[in-house]
Amino acid sequence: MLHRGILKWAPLLALVLCVSAGGDFDWTKNEKTSFYYGTFPTDDINLMKEMKLNHYRFSVSWPRILPSGIREHINEKGIRYYNDLIDMLLDNKITPVVTLYHWDLPQVLQEKYGGWQNGSMVGYFNDYANLCFERFGNRVKHWITFNNPWSISVEGYETGEHAPGMKLRGSGAYKAAHNIIKQAHAKVWHTYDMKWRSKQKLIGISLTADWGEPVDVSNQRDIEAAERYIHFYLGWFATPLFHGDYPQVMKEYIRKSGQQGLGASRLPVFSPQEKSYIRGTVDFLGLGHYTTRYITQKNYPSSFGDSYFADRDLAELVDPQWPDPGSEWLYSVPWGFRRTLNFIKSQYGNPMIYVTENGVSEKMLCTDLCDEWRMQYFREYINEMLKPAVKDGVNVKGYTAWSLLDSFEWDEGFSERFGLYFVDFRNKNKPRYPKASVQFYKRLVSSNGFPNQREVESWKRKAVETCSSSNQLLAA
Repeated sequence: MLHRGILKWAPLLALVLCVSAGGDFDWTKNEKTSFYYGTFPTDDINLMKEMKLNHYRFSVSWPRILPSGIREHINEKGIRYYNDLIDMLLDNKITPVVTLYHWDLPQVLQEKYGGWQNGSMVGYFNDYANLCFERFGNRVKHWITFNNPWSISVEGYETGEHAPGMKLRGSGAYKAAHNIIKQAHAKVWHTYDMKWRSKQKLIGISLTADWGEPVDVSNQRDIEAAERYIHFYLGWFATPLFHGDYPQVMKEYIRKSGQQGLGASRLPVFSPQEKSYIRGTVDFLGLGHYTTRYITQKNYPSSFGDSYFADRDLAELVDPQWPDPGSEWLYSVPWGFRRTLNFIKSQYGNPMIYVTENGVSEKMLCTDLCDEWRMQYFREYINEMLKPAVKDGVNVKGYTAWSLLDSFEWDEGFSERFGLYFVDFRNKNKPRYPKASVQFYKRLVSSNGFPNQREVESWKRKAVETCSSSNQLLAA
């Protein structure tokens, strides 16, 4: 995803006052503590062995098994492909975690109905999900309805950066999100709950959320802007699913925008019946987290016009000292991860959390397999997940690194690489080469955390030693 309008900013020292904006989250308590040596508990009810790397998350492609989008035309070859994948995982004692929708809508549904702008998607998506539960559910016990609906809505129907490339500024994102929450996700959750839960297990959703930190925690307006940033990002989807309605701050700010010449608010409204229907439709919350921004109250006119970005009424800034090895939007700010997890705990009743995406990229031109920056990123971010799991009582259940292999990164194509394994895309056979981070990550998960300083330092040293031979092989 791309973050627009970001300014580089050198942080200033500020007097910390006890000011809190909403909920039970303490905005002034930002403990940037030293590295914590310890392991995730294996006998605690909140953190079981699922913290170990025995899960594999993948997405089913809706058009691969239903090319026309409807159940009357099933592609049995597609069904067989996923059956083989699931069986192979189970044969290797790996638990499949399956996402139903990762941005690949059947083209015919986009052309005929306008995709997620149309409420009729609910029936088609529910039929598709029901088919997956029927054909794969005897072996799949963990399901995710949508991966990152923020990106589907904003980048698919507001900015047009991602498919289907629609630029319906000011309304498209809100309408798409409303259909995804009210109809598609909630309907599938209830279908699963009534028909399949007794035979299967859990179903949730995966939301992506960067952290927003107030520039000045003694400034109430900065705190409110940071809270607004998070609610327009995470809360837009999480708050309806946990509490039955959109965040109040979204309703107020979008209504305010509407009062400035646009008539009624562009944010759709849930009826009382709909609020009851969507509230509580998550067995667990999947979380994708990569980076952090400093947030301040905006003191200049918006350049976005009537849009989602203008509605937020804030400015994003970054510290130029933050590492940024690859994607232009991705800065390494580990402490923001702990803040995000604690915010979720305080706002949504400490739900069960599976971290479904977390990782860092490098540019295409880099073919050095000794990816020390990625080892450092995983070391620091996973440690910031360990701290709230052990010290703060956050209910973290599992973690998935993004990603196993270098892959197609949407509008960036193959120009950015997130994989633990390097893929040679120039070769028709797409050979794969382990980066140093493979060995480091393997040792981290086998130890279920960070046992002691000496051992953790040895992981990096051994990983760098082994990557030199892989470099020679790749060069050849």
